[in-house]
Order: sequence, then structure tokens, then C-alpha cells
Amino acid sequence: MSQNRNLGDTSGAETWNPIRPHNALRPLPPAVELETKPVLKRCVGARAALAELKQSAELIPNAEMLINTLPVLEARASSEIENVVTTADELFRHLSAEKGADPATKEALRYREALMLGFGSLGRRTVGLPLAEEIYGLIKGKEMSLRREAGTAVVGFPSGRVIYTPPEGEERLQQLLANWESFLHEARDLDPLVRMAVGHYQFEAIHPFTDGNGRTGRVLNSLLLVEMGLLPSPILYLSRFIIAHKDEYYRRLLAVTSDGAWEPWLLFMLEAVEETAAWTTAKIGAVRGLAGHTAEWVRERLPRVYSRELVDVLFEQPYCRIANVVDAGIVERQAASRYLKALAGIGVLREEILGREKLFVHDKLLALLTSEGHGWARYGERYGSLASPTEVKDPVVPVR
Repeated sequence: MSQNRNLGDTSGAETWNPIRPHNALRPLPPAVELETKPVLKRCVGARAALAELKQSAELIPNAEMLINTLPVLEARASSEIENVVTTADELFRHLSAEKGADPATKEALRYREALMLGFGSLGRRTVGLPLAEEIYGLIKGKEMSLRREAGTAVVGFPSGRVIYTPPEGEERLQQLLANWESFLHEARDLDPLVRMAVGHYQFEAIHPFTDGNGRTGRVLNSLLLVEMGLLPSPILYLSRFIIAHKDEYYRRLLAVTSDGAWEPWLLFMLEAVEETAAWTTAKIGAVRGLAGHTAEWVRERLPRVYSRELVDVLFEQPYCRIANVVDAGIVERQAASRYLKALAGIGVLREEILGREKLFVHDKLLALLTSEGHGWARYGERYGSLASPTEVKDPVVPVR
């Protein structure tokens, strides 16, 4: 193996020119030592953080609480990295019904749909080109396939300058993608997180589609963590870290191509996993705390309405519809409407009209999910049929 740990495999970089197709892109694995001491040390921390996140997720009694919320945050952030900008509030608002959503919100919702479709199919197939093509098509909203024509280039923003031109030729792309897929599943002598990070670089360097490669690649990252047994579901909000370090993310990617700088890229991605896993674990802990407090609050004030199943529905997403309660098999529609109005009466929910539809907003959950911190406010002691939630100064419960 090469002992040049700082520069890495520069054999492809020597022939690289940003405005020419990078047909010299080498197959995996690179001719360089990937698991250097700094990388292995960072792997230990990242794996420990993922293990803690996995354990925290398994303590949630209703998995829908996580499946319906954290992938929405990932969808918003991953889309924003590609300048498709919407808000988590808009995504949650339209999660059950896209009607009335703006184009950016619809596109981000398709990202979530692609993520969940991939997750649902993992028992039948592995991460590879067929799944990538299906994910890409869902994100773009139409059937898509491997690019076949020349002319695709990656342009820097806001300069408009070409910073990378991917390989060209369908046969060449097929060869590189077959190698990429084999590496992900067969290079078992490497730590799974190293495989994920190397595979992510290679997928982005191959750039198999005309558009949407970044989002497709980040969906595949989430699915790989599940496939490798590191997480029970795609709940790692990895794009949060990437969007906070967007310039560095693209700079590290490009440096692998231009300078063979593998180690800095791997350290960046491992830091992203570790930091994001710790953040997500804290967020799940805060959601569990708020759920317990909400259950106690409803049980004390609405004992005839309370059920654990009803509280679970309130935490599946911040915007609750009458149909959500009915579909959960709790009560029929008329009673479901009364239950939600009663919950609004004690300050748990807030009624809102969206077009012809009535929504019940769980403001405390929405605030918790969309905030960087993990604190949440208790329901006020003076809430009642005549009290206004705005009159109450709720104490904030910090969660570290």
C-alpha cells in the first residue's frame, strides 16, 4: 500500500482538469491506506455515537414518532444544500396532503418519499444502481435513468465557473458504478463508515445522473447505515451537519479529485456522523420527555379522552388531522373531532384552517423539532377552558 498518507492516491488527480471529462477516475478501492490512525480514532467515536442513537431510537414505544419526523428534517436540509429551499413547517403542514404546497416543498417531500421507499425495500435488495435510479426518479418526479449524453458539468455558485466535469460514456459509467456497488458490499475489511464515506465520494465523482446526484447520494448514505446494521431506520439527520459546513463539504469532495486528499475527506464525514448522531440522540430524548409530559397533562385534565394511543398520534407529526385519529383506530370521525377540540382547549393543540381542511397543530412538538436546541416548554399550570395559552409563562425544560 502507498505510504503517502497526506496526499493519498494522486494517480487520477495528475490527469484531472475541471473542464474536461474525468474519465481517469479510478475504480475503488483507492491505492492508498484509508484507515490511518486519525481515521480509525474518529471511527471509534462515530460508531459509539451511532450505537447510542440506535439504543435511544429503540426506546421509543411508537417508531412512527421518528419515521414521520426526522426524515422530514433530513429532506429539508438535503434539498437546501442543492438550493431547493423550503421550511420544516411547510413540509409537516403538507406531509399528508401536497395540495397547495409550493414547488420547493413538493420536491423536498419527494426526497422524503424516496428515502422511505428505499428503506422499505432494503429487505428485498441492497443499495446499488437500480435502487439509486429509482430514488433519483422519485426525487425528480419522473422516470429517470443513467445519463448517456455529454455536456454535464458541476458549476460553482455563485461564480458560475465549471469546477468539475464527470466521466462520460455509458459503458464507462456502468463499469464505474458496478465497481462502486461491489466495493460497498464486498470491502468488508474496511470499517462500514469508511466504506460509506468512500462510496459517497465515488458516487458523486461518477455523477451518474444529469441532476439530483447530491440528494440521491445522501439518501443512499442513510440507507447504507441501515443496511449495515448501524441504525434501525433512516433517522440520522446528516444533512444538518453538511449544510452547516456546505463550503467545506464541497471543498473536501473536490480535493479528493484534485489532490487525492482522502484522509481529510474521511475525517470530515466521520465527524459529521458523530456530531449528528449525538445531536439526534439528544433530540429523541427531548421528544420522549415532551411525550411523557403531554401524556401526564392530558390524563389529568381529560381522563375520558386520554389514551396512550391518542398521545402517540399527537407525536407522529406536528400537524394532526381528524383522519389521523380515525386511521389509528382510536375513535370514529365525530368523536375524533371532539377529542382534538378538547386537546386544543387545554393548550396541547391549536386549530388551524388550511383551505377547506381543519388542522390541529402541536406547537410544542413543532418548536422542538425545528429548533437547534433540545429544550421544551411545559404546558402552563393555569390552562383551562377560559385561559389563553398566550397568557401563560411556561417554564423551559433544558435537555442537554
